[in-house]
Amino acid sequence: MPSSSPPPSAVASTLFAASLTRSAATRLGAHALSTLAAAASLLAGAQAATASPAAPRPNILLIVADDLGFSDIGAFGGEIDTPHLDALAREGLRLTDFHSGATCSPTRSMLLSGVDHHIAGIGSMAELTVPEQQGQPGYEGHLNDRVVPFPQLLRDAGYHTLMAGKWHLGLTPERSPAARGFDKSFALLRGADDHVAQPWNTRIDPAQPLYREDGRLTTVPADFYSSNFYADKLVSYLQATQGDGKPFFAYLTFTAPHWPLQAPDEAIAKYAHRYEAGYEALRAERIARQKSLGLLPRDFQPAKALTNFPAWRQLGVAQQKQEARRMAVYAAMVDVMDQNIGKVIRQLKASGQYDNTVVIFISDNGAEGANVADRASVIPRDNRLANIGKPSSYVSYGPAWAQVSALPFSLFKGHSHEGGTTVPTIVRLPPSLRSAPAGTVLPVPGHVTDIAPTLLALGGASYPQRVGALQTPALQGRSLLPVLSGQQADRGERFDKGWELFGQKAYRQGDWKIVYSVPPFGPGRWQLFNLARDRAEQRDLSAQHPDQLASLQAAYAAYVHRNGVLEVPRLAERIAERYSSRSYFEALKAADEVQASHRSPTRP
Repeated sequence: MPSSSPPPSAVASTLFAASLTRSAATRLGAHALSTLAAAASLLAGAQAATASPAAPRPNILLIVADDLGFSDIGAFGGEIDTPHLDALAREGLRLTDFHSGATCSPTRSMLLSGVDHHIAGIGSMAELTVPEQQGQPGYEGHLNDRVVPFPQLLRDAGYHTLMAGKWHLGLTPERSPAARGFDKSFALLRGADDHVAQPWNTRIDPAQPLYREDGRLTTVPADFYSSNFYADKLVSYLQATQGDGKPFFAYLTFTAPHWPLQAPDEAIAKYAHRYEAGYEALRAERIARQKSLGLLPRDFQPAKALTNFPAWRQLGVAQQKQEARRMAVYAAMVDVMDQNIGKVIRQLKASGQYDNTVVIFISDNGAEGANVADRASVIPRDNRLANIGKPSSYVSYGPAWAQVSALPFSLFKGHSHEGGTTVPTIVRLPPSLRSAPAGTVLPVPGHVTDIAPTLLALGGASYPQRVGALQTPALQGRSLLPVLSGQQADRGERFDKGWELFGQKAYRQGDWKIVYSVPPFGPGRWQLFNLARDRAEQRDLSAQHPDQLASLQAAYAAYVHRNGVLEVPRLAERIAERYSSRSYFEALKAADEVQASHRSPTRP
């Protein structure tokens, strides 16, 4: 248990000032003081507005989509029907420079811990760890014991802590959500599963743990559809805990729109013909809409489509039909996810809790451009055109659509370019805590590690220096409250962050960023970009600004040392052989050729 004492259930502005000891202030830095002042001011304002002796702490709903691209939802320029997310954006704030890790479990470890994923135990995804990383500190493959997940601290501070959806941070009971701070939880333990009931997820196999509820192995029901089920489960947890005067932290972590692409027939039918005009037409639509929404300047030059892959006109008619169908299923998954977000919001409104609820929505990384369709050639599936999206199919939507989803940025999931780590982010504050105008677009840089200190400040929970005999790592994120509350136009300090995953690297200081990626998507050396003028990372300035390049390379080296990053020779090239989008169209053809011999699904 953390060594800090939990604060009382009612939090006034004076509690925030008292909750930061001198030693904690030293550990968290001067920014913590401004964060506490912002939180105190917010709550003091709420007290004045309600004329109550002490404003109640807010409820918190944190929603995470899985592999959703920056431009997919309506509020960020997409054509997909997402009225509930769009309504949250109209009530709240849209952050257009908010960053995740390059893939899912690294992001989730940073989200819950507030520190870099190399410290939190997910230095690489467990599924793609190479021999040189195995057994090394920071590469345990689960959320390790060095870190203190913030839900544990909120629970100790008097919050109900509830979770439904994807975990991906450990398989065993002691690594489950129940052991890391959640009172109630239903969790998919692994990185992916079918979105529907299958033989392997409707029975328990202790040798292959897949789902746990409150730490115990469980199954999904026969009528399972992931987004519907996770939202229903969370609603049941909310209903069971309402009315006792305690605030809640609810963590709703969808597996949509992660592959395999599967959705209800009626949802797919809604988009059956929407994508028949192809990649380029949709690119133009989304960029125009992003500019009209004020997400981009009128003169913004988006990332160009990669020439590694065929243009729409270069595809055969059969390929075009397959691609249009895949994108239709992807859109249907996003649509159904939004419907289920609406279900949770309706519950909060019906219970009278919505007005005092902070809602945060993010994606765990950029759109997924890697090829998984080749798995259909070894797993019995039916990926014929008319069956795509049904329970017996198993497809992704490939790198061409992923580039559209990532617009206006370059590349996608697995890469440290902007398209891999810039995620659509919505923050809706209760009216009593809101001072920035509703619907504001904030181009202020932020990072997923900022969420933990933000929510701890809102919840009046303090961060411990030790857990038992272990000293905890200092929080690396910085609270977003001063910016979200409208008290600060910007963050007042230079944005200073590093990324490394699978040997794909980046470092950013202010508007300058260096990126290292290997062929076919990069030159195999560091590139330099000025994001103030070129957020799409199209113009390499390393030759023109060698001193800036060297300075950022030194900053990256310090990041490696500070966070225990292992620099493994040829890591990016080696991972690309296992996790790549280069063979997507070839694999589609191969998958089509083996359909006649594969019909009944078995466990992947």
